[in-house]
Amino acid sequence: MKEYKSVCPYDCPDACGLIVSVENNRVVSVRGNRDHAFTRGTLCPKMAHYEQVVHSPLRLQYPMKRIGKKGIGEDQYIRISWDEALDTIVNNFKETISTHGSESILRYSYAGTMGVIQSPAADYFFRRIGATDQDRGICSPAKQAGFRSIYGDTLAIKPQEAQHSDLIVLWGINATATDVHILHDVNIAKKNGAQVWIIDTHKTYTFNQAHEHIYVKPGSDGALALGMLHIIHRDGLADIDFIKKHVQGYDELVNDVLLDFTPEKASELCGVSVERMIEFAHTYAKAKAPFIRLGSGLSRYGNGAMNCRAINALPAVVGAWQYLGGGLLSSASGSKFVGKEVMQQAHVDAPAKRLMPMIKLGEMLTNPSGTAVHSLYVFSSNPAITAPDQNVVRKGLMRDDLFTVVHERFFTDTCKYADIVLPATTSVEHDDIYNSYGHYTIGTGYKLIDPIGESRSNWQVISELAKRMGLTDEFFKHSERDLIDQIVSASHRISKDDQNLILQGEPVEMTLPENYKLDFKTPSGKIELYNPHDVEPLIRYLPPYGDSAPFWLIIGNDIRILDSSFCELEFDDPELIKLRINPKDAKVYNINDGDEVEIYNNRGSVKIKVYYDEEVQRGTLVTLGVWWQSQSSDPNVAINALTADRPTDQGWGSTFYDVQVHIKKADV
Repeated sequence: MKEYKSVCPYDCPDACGLIVSVENNRVVSVRGNRDHAFTRGTLCPKMAHYEQVVHSPLRLQYPMKRIGKKGIGEDQYIRISWDEALDTIVNNFKETISTHGSESILRYSYAGTMGVIQSPAADYFFRRIGATDQDRGICSPAKQAGFRSIYGDTLAIKPQEAQHSDLIVLWGINATATDVHILHDVNIAKKNGAQVWIIDTHKTYTFNQAHEHIYVKPGSDGALALGMLHIIHRDGLADIDFIKKHVQGYDELVNDVLLDFTPEKASELCGVSVERMIEFAHTYAKAKAPFIRLGSGLSRYGNGAMNCRAINALPAVVGAWQYLGGGLLSSASGSKFVGKEVMQQAHVDAPAKRLMPMIKLGEMLTNPSGTAVHSLYVFSSNPAITAPDQNVVRKGLMRDDLFTVVHERFFTDTCKYADIVLPATTSVEHDDIYNSYGHYTIGTGYKLIDPIGESRSNWQVISELAKRMGLTDEFFKHSERDLIDQIVSASHRISKDDQNLILQGEPVEMTLPENYKLDFKTPSGKIELYNPHDVEPLIRYLPPYGDSAPFWLIIGNDIRILDSSFCELEFDDPELIKLRINPKDAKVYNINDGDEVEIYNNRGSVKIKVYYDEEVQRGTLVTLGVWWQSQSSDPNVAINALTADRPTDQGWGSTFYDVQVHIKKADV
């Protein structure tokens, strides 16, 4: 048995360093790499048995074409050769371009793999043939917009700095499920006497890590932050010397926003008592080096970017950035060292003819403004389950005149609508390089075993499609190893020694410039609380959308799965999906513990079993995870039947959490 270093490929900020044990062309076990600067030997429960994913009996092993009806299942498909599959796709693309125009082809993909090669593998190909392009806004671009509005291109703080903090705030992040390795640093800080506060809409797996907890109403985090800023200014707790030297727009924020945004007003909006808000504001402002780890969920409301801007202002006003351990981590900037420029061929002038926001897939397939989509190529994503406004998405996927290709590892719900299904490799069956959006370590994951069955990687399929489409670009002739070499050598921010280590398979933490935390990459060179270039120059309170229904639906993180990844594993729990309700709310609707209920709004309805939980805030309902249809509580739809395709205030991000529902007992 041999051991190899690799990287977790999933959509998680931690991008863990792995030690993969291989014997007889088979992955035997996976563990965390102790020498990785952020992983430090720990794996989350999802990856602890990655060998079960790689060698699952559910893996797709050969290409298939549909011979029956759409939307049913794998029994509607028969095995075909790769040549037949690829020829069918290429012939369809050529005919579609000739008949409807190239923009009637759409690529839809996201973060089924976060590899710098495999994730953007198709970007240039589809741009090159003139297809409709997609933005990448289905996760948290509003969060990024909130940070950029104040800090521009400033490098993010290293997560390991949290261990030097005397106050850590886990704000809207369920770290145990989504960023478990930051808890290494949290625990070191706690041993040194740091206090830990958690701010969230519901009790998460992470609550037992904290000394103090604050519940906020969904979509109201910005109101809490503005209330805190009012208190900090009113009570003389702002660091005026730091503000004079490093901050632009503090006076405007105070005079035009904060003076009128009283703690009483903030309390009414966010549900936190004035007394508790004052306690939190004072604790935060009096800490020497407060550290905020900001999650993404609070950005998935109609006011998401503004929520994040308000929270990002807090470390600026108290001067946290000048101290070791002080600041705020929104998303780390590993991509500033290793990015997608090589894969996207950014230097080639081949602009897409049309751009589709990912959240608008259903609208694009059913009621497009302009040319209709006639060919859809899906990889590294499962939109039949994960896209918002699910009923509309599935209606579009059912169109008889829509030709759909799905390149996947498993027969997901989206595969049910495909004309051609292609088997995909896992991360140990191809070569790739990985950065992170939660830390600064870069690593490679080289091919460790032969592909399962006839599986091919994203890049292998796209390269072959390009060849058959008659594209002669040298780019498409490169192997994955060639591309890794190009990507690493193209990064002028990585030393030659570190480049060599990365290419040898070693995880390497990037060296950040000295005093990088105070090197604010904004037009003014300062933190811009007033940003004249933003559509909203000043931070203010914006309300979420809401749906004029009595309950906010909170779709939290289930520690067992990631979006719809890992649903292929076997689980002991016979009831994977549950809804939690406060017993006082349940009694108003005559709902008993364990009843099957229907939650609904104007987009759809879902049947689900509900259970009492006194920890659930009144006026909210909590469920965890985005599960495959076969695992769902309702045989016809999954939870995203209730979510909307409305965009965030900036960034065209998703508003998955900005959803309200009615509830009633299900018809028996």
